[in-house]
Amino acid sequence: MKFHYDVVVVGAGHAGCEAAAAAANLGAKTCLITMDMNKIAQMSCNPAVGGIAKGQIVREIDALGGQMGLVTDRASIQFRMLNRSKGPAMWSPRAQCDREKFIWTWRSVLDHTENLHIWQDQVRDLIYEPVCNQQQEPPTSSNNLDNEKSAKSFTEAVRVAGVRTYTDTVFEANCVIITAGTFLNGLMHIGRTKLQGGRCAEPASLELTESITKTGIRTDRMKTGTPVRIDKRSVDFSLMEEQPGDEICGTFSYMNQASELKQLPCWITYTNEKVHEVLRSGFADSPLYNGQIQSIGPRYCPSIETKLHTFPDKDQHMLFLEPEGTDTNEMYLNGFSSSLPIDVQIEALRQIPAFRNLQVYRPGYAIEYDFFDPTQLTHSLESKVVSHLFFAGQVNGTTGYEEAAGQGLIAGINAAIKCNSKLNGGDPFTLSRNEAYIGVLIDDLVTKGVDEPYRMFTSRAEYRILLRQDDADMRLTERSYKLGLATKERYERMVEKRERIEAVMDFCQNFSLKPALINDALEALGTTPLSQGIKLTDLLGRPQISFKNILPHIVPLQKAIEKICHGAVCGTDEIVEAAEIRIKYSGYITREQQAAEKMLRLENIKIAGKFDYPNLSQISIEARQKLQAIQPVTLAQASRIPGVSPSDINIMLVLLGR
Repeated sequence: MKFHYDVVVVGAGHAGCEAAAAAANLGAKTCLITMDMNKIAQMSCNPAVGGIAKGQIVREIDALGGQMGLVTDRASIQFRMLNRSKGPAMWSPRAQCDREKFIWTWRSVLDHTENLHIWQDQVRDLIYEPVCNQQQEPPTSSNNLDNEKSAKSFTEAVRVAGVRTYTDTVFEANCVIITAGTFLNGLMHIGRTKLQGGRCAEPASLELTESITKTGIRTDRMKTGTPVRIDKRSVDFSLMEEQPGDEICGTFSYMNQASELKQLPCWITYTNEKVHEVLRSGFADSPLYNGQIQSIGPRYCPSIETKLHTFPDKDQHMLFLEPEGTDTNEMYLNGFSSSLPIDVQIEALRQIPAFRNLQVYRPGYAIEYDFFDPTQLTHSLESKVVSHLFFAGQVNGTTGYEEAAGQGLIAGINAAIKCNSKLNGGDPFTLSRNEAYIGVLIDDLVTKGVDEPYRMFTSRAEYRILLRQDDADMRLTERSYKLGLATKERYERMVEKRERIEAVMDFCQNFSLKPALINDALEALGTTPLSQGIKLTDLLGRPQISFKNILPHIVPLQKAIEKICHGAVCGTDEIVEAAEIRIKYSGYITREQQAAEKMLRLENIKIAGKFDYPNLSQISIEARQKLQAIQPVTLAQASRIPGVSPSDINIMLVLLGR
């Protein structure tokens, strides 16, 4: 059988779901191909969304008209705003989710998306077609280096034209998006036992990598892992510390559809020396240390074995026991990722008092899988090697649901644009580093590449004060609305919120306080009394002062906020908090905006095709090699490539006549 679509998405994980929904909502006839329709958007590891920097990404996905925030809010069983003790640039929302309800909520979203079809099958290989009337045959070597050399004329002359599945069904497509997660030649490790698979009890994809790399696209291997799953009936919770969610359950989506599910606590416990002794006894059979696993795992989510090896002086490590849902006894042990033998994992955990009668559903395991070199992608996530072929998610070397979903959204948008030149004027839809964490993520991938699973942190963003979780809608919704992805309702909601925030700020900038009115309250709040009148904005600049603690003492402010926020769809708290952040940090925000504008000058200097890098003798050999390999589009992108120095950039500016 043959079918024809504008866009075919391979894999229905978090990247694939966002890609398919975005492409379809932009009018592209889309097909999402998945091995199992009952495990769409499966949370393979921790059933949680958000966290440090990841929460900002989810807010950005939502602001752009993506689905992850909406789905999370409907499946949330605990919500917490992390890092409240730090500045607002560090605040990060996180939600524990009901795993099964998350899957079925996503399934419902996809089932009700126009232009989107789902096909249950496994993709075997990609179909290519020649362009420019050249009929070269693709190389057949399995060696990456040989492929790269022999594939040059082939890759310059092909585009992807579709996919073929194991049922021998052909899907012709204008664009194909690969979002296969950990399934490409996936190999699971539990002690010395090795099992082929992309997840526990799910088959690996064994031929697709070879179909892709024959074009000259480079591949390598990475490793990740997951912890044991525990039966909560065997846990003594009286010996653990309860960790509740926020008192008021927040939301990820700016559409503010709060969860109706029962909110559940998480629990904290610790390993001890007895646990460590048992774990060390199994190191001889650990795939990480007996040579069985050669690939590199995530630095920032290490296995328990790695923790013991890296921090031998620590006598305990914190563990979080987290619920998997409201209707199950299954719980997730965060912090105990392991690939040790089953008996070692269980015996070690039984040394923890709360787990002395432990029963488990399945052990932890490690998994190795293929990924593709992301420096062979453009910022639209289209391959530089094969046109109309996009990659998103863990196949680009990232780790985490949120990073995957952000990439999927951008890939889906750009695939739709490729199919309809009227969208965005036919120009790729990309985000800069000062616009979004998603922009930072993609720029890091395509400019720097990866040598370990990439995870987003606030420290990776040089403009993180501009990229706060509270203002993602202000940054991105208008762009998405003009593109046609964000709905009119979402756009109008953002405009209303912006107008109300500005009204609160205007009042504060124009309202003066007399010392007699406020000094008693200021002394009670531990801040210096006024000696003369002061604008309310200046008072709010003090670290001890907030709207919440000063509002009861200023009646005109109370009345103004009530009037400004009356009938607001987004809610008074959201408006007041956003206004306060912009007032308190206005100096820092202005400074970062100025720094971003300076860098924008380099972003506007296009260098693609203007230099013959191998013969550019004025710059260092390392810079020539890196620039030739990555082929940056702008001088700003070139400046971020490791090995390209500021002096190299200055020389290139001179050669450009700048």
